[in-house]
Amino acid sequence: MRPDTPAENVDHTSEAARLERTAGLHPEDAEALLLQAAAHLELSGDRPAATALYDRLISSTQELENPHLVRALKASNLWEYGHEAEARAIIGGVRTAAPRDPAPWVIVAESLESHDELEAAQDTFTEGARLLLTDAPEPPHSTHALLFGRHRVRRMLGLPHDDWDTLADTLHSSSVSLDELHDPKRVWSLGSDNPAELEAEISRLRAELDTYREALSRPFPVAVLHWPAAELEELVAAYPSLAAEYPTRAEHLATIEASLRELASSGTANLGIVAGTVPSYEAFAASEASSPADVALLPQYATTLAARGRAVEWPPQRGAICWCGGGRGYGECHGV
Repeated sequence: MRPDTPAENVDHTSEAARLERTAGLHPEDAEALLLQAAAHLELSGDRPAATALYDRLISSTQELENPHLVRALKASNLWEYGHEAEARAIIGGVRTAAPRDPAPWVIVAESLESHDELEAAQDTFTEGARLLLTDAPEPPHSTHALLFGRHRVRRMLGLPHDDWDTLADTLHSSSVSLDELHDPKRVWSLGSDNPAELEAEISRLRAELDTYREALSRPFPVAVLHWPAAELEELVAAYPSLAAEYPTRAEHLATIEASLRELASSGTANLGIVAGTVPSYEAFAASEASSPADVALLPQYATTLAARGRAVEWPPQRGAICWCGGGRGYGECHGV
């Protein structure tokens, strides 16, 4: 499903089946594709089938890239159709595992929140923030949902603002403030006969919808293509005309970093890097009835890899190894 496809025009059952077929054709991308399929099954109302997909991933012999995310999604789904005890057990396991990815923290905290476990939700959001944001000079975009969710729950609990709530206010870019969006009294205005109050609530809901749309667009990043050293050598040897595009490995890496920084400075959000392989690229070219030597095919290949969940976030989180594969920290390598 394209990110701009209206939800009402989607046959979620058919889309889930298509994604499962695609996962069979691209086992290296099965995790991302099956997670998308499970999401469509949840939207279709077939929650047991979604659970079956989560179980399929968890029991797979292939190592998962983000097992905590799969378990968090499974827990959230289970609770929605009556398996509360199992969901709580999984949520406890995710919290104990203390994943370094914010997504599992957000999912389990929101699951607790949706079932009126506000104190537990606040504790979970706070645990994730403490783990991922302590001493972080600037929160990466992927952690914003953690801060926004924490702000929302604390507002509902009537707790005073702390430093992380203030940071969430700073990061929030909507025209309607977080305090207003997360005001527990907002629901009262929905029953009002006052046109001015109803109009104000419509404006707040529109702002909130814009925030959700931005978040939903995150799985489809603007991705730049990176060829690891061995793959680049093989690519240029097989298709010499591409040497003009990739004169040297060093220039290739420098161009990637410069392109991403330029995109970031222009306001482009959700940037990522995808690693190409020659066999995969050749198969993609064949599927497009084109030649791998065609330079115009390269950005299309990058976009396709990103849509299959192969992109990694740029810039890397603080302390992470550089995206180039050189083994040094990003801050000591291309992040200098």
